[in-house]
Amino acid sequence: MSLHSVPPVSLDFLASRPVEIEVSSSPLSSDAGLLLIRQFDERIHLTEQFAAALQDTRNPSLARQSIATMVRQRIFGILADYEDQNDHDTLRSDPPVFKLLAGRLPDGLDLASQPTLSRFENAVSIADLWRLRDVMVDLFIQSFDRPPNHLTFDIDAFDDPAHGQQQLTMFHGYYEQNQYLPIAITCAENDMVLLVGLRYGTCAAFLGANNDLRYLVGRLRAVWPDVQIHVRGDSGFGVPLMYDVCQELRLSYTLGIGMNSRLRAMSDALLKDALQQYEETGQPQRLFLCVEYQADSWLAPQPVVIKVEVHAQGTNRRAVVTNRPGCRVLPQAIYDEYTMRGESENRNKELKTELLADRLSDHRFMANYFRLYLHTAALNLLVRLRQAVVQTLPTSAELNLPADFPTEAIDEPNRKRFFNKRRERDPLGGGFASTWRTRLIKVSAEVITRARRVIVRLSSSWPHIDHFMEVSRAVNMPPPQPSPG
Repeated sequence: MSLHSVPPVSLDFLASRPVEIEVSSSPLSSDAGLLLIRQFDERIHLTEQFAAALQDTRNPSLARQSIATMVRQRIFGILADYEDQNDHDTLRSDPPVFKLLAGRLPDGLDLASQPTLSRFENAVSIADLWRLRDVMVDLFIQSFDRPPNHLTFDIDAFDDPAHGQQQLTMFHGYYEQNQYLPIAITCAENDMVLLVGLRYGTCAAFLGANNDLRYLVGRLRAVWPDVQIHVRGDSGFGVPLMYDVCQELRLSYTLGIGMNSRLRAMSDALLKDALQQYEETGQPQRLFLCVEYQADSWLAPQPVVIKVEVHAQGTNRRAVVTNRPGCRVLPQAIYDEYTMRGESENRNKELKTELLADRLSDHRFMANYFRLYLHTAALNLLVRLRQAVVQTLPTSAELNLPADFPTEAIDEPNRKRFFNKRRERDPLGGGFASTWRTRLIKVSAEVITRARRVIVRLSSSWPHIDHFMEVSRAVNMPPPQPSPG
């Protein structure tokens, strides 16, 4: 790293004396918190397995950067808000932390430049993408200490706007933009993304979802034969193709369906009751019923749960198709459980807007598919770390609920209180990617290379030093041993 001769900058906004800004000769970094995430990555081997899935077709005698080094450059860069290859033209040599992340001393060989990273991403083959799909499921399986009895898969699509002339981006009339339409399947039990797929911009939301489920269920039941799997999705996935594949794979499902004239007629009496109760009490009303319904395209009737809501803003009716037992007896429980898929939408929000997966700006479609995997790997690394540092959840007494009341049974108002109290107590375990950047990753540090060690000095006045120490204790704990069977 070279230090340029820069004259001091003087500012006069402070009345008592001038404020002068000088350039320090110390090797400083603004992203020292990434070192703890790198230590955790060493424990769960996420980037190692990711890199091992990629075939290196380069001439070994000419390659200066390993696949693992470039994978870590990109994944840790995404976590620190450096989503583009161009960012690494400066990060490759400064700050020194990025060299440590890649396994090099701060005064060692510079990391990969933008042209090198661009060639790396564009060299990815279809076979590499298939292997990365397998690795994502492998990492998901490894995240469990013991075989789960039940898993909930939330399946969703989100828009990914184009930034130029990317292959297979198309104009979507609803979003009013050129875009891709990726698909993501998230596990509600641990927030990890099991599967992502990049698709052309105007495809149907459910395109390929049936085959994705066949692949996932086959992989998981090969390891956990008795696991029960429930699938949730919005009305974009409420189509006969999805009902059929869920029944074929012995999955339970709750999928949204658009309200139509027949469903409205079936729920008119319930809406009338809700309006009457609202007028009498002045309190918002939520009423539910379960009906047998068969659309013209369905081979057989299915249970449909309808929610009728009346409040100060007006009325609202929503419906879901389900095959869950008990839907006729407890329709509200079925619907409220369906609405919990909002947490998976938060993962999509993190992936797209906070970890910037909407920057798929390579020209080649497969290169952008690979970039989507890089962003997803960054999210899963953060999700796993959140689980490792999460603190004790709020107790039932704090929510004025009976002792040992299960979290899954908390009603909507108390569920909001539960998550608010959790975030107050545990801002990192319950925090979004932006919270992690503010309170852990983006911290200034001095990096000193000695003969026998590398010293990273933090400021004792940093207001979030307690978070740093909590995470450091968590990442240095030995990983739990998987239970047999």
